[in-house]
Amino acid sequence: MRVLGVDPGTLALGFGIVDGNRNESTALEYGCLKLAAKEAFPDRLKKIYDAITRIVTEFHPDVLAIENLFYAKNPKVAIKMGHARGVAIVAAINNQVPTADYFPREIKQSIAGNGAASKEQVQRMVQQLLRLQELPEPLDASDALAVALCHLHRAKASV
Repeated sequence: MRVLGVDPGTLALGFGIVDGNRNESTALEYGCLKLAAKEAFPDRLKKIYDAITRIVTEFHPDVLAIENLFYAKNPKVAIKMGHARGVAIVAAINNQVPTADYFPREIKQSIAGNGAASKEQVQRMVQQLLRLQELPEPLDASDALAVALCHLHRAKASV
């Protein structure tokens, strides 16, 4: 199964493509789309849509797994995050790619065995699970890889 993991954000959107089966998982590509704060918000949303569409077209994932929103201290930030998340989901759906979403605690539990794990702990576990030579950076990218791995773990558990 090929999974596109997404860590949504309005200034940085992490992505990671992971191929996995029952025995192993491999990272094919990962990175981070950086967006300028000074850029108009609708323009940033379009860049997110275009980036997800490009990744889906290039890698043909079986599913897009995306981190769900959990809590934001600032309601405006939560609304903007929801927009970014929604745009990524629509880009997948428009390309016939189903989606799955996971809460941050669920992802951390699946990857690090602790729902309260730090981003750095998750990053190290992602490196180990995918047998990467170096830590996957930036953290947005390692978070996206963690979302993809979480989906593979959940998919295996339900088989």
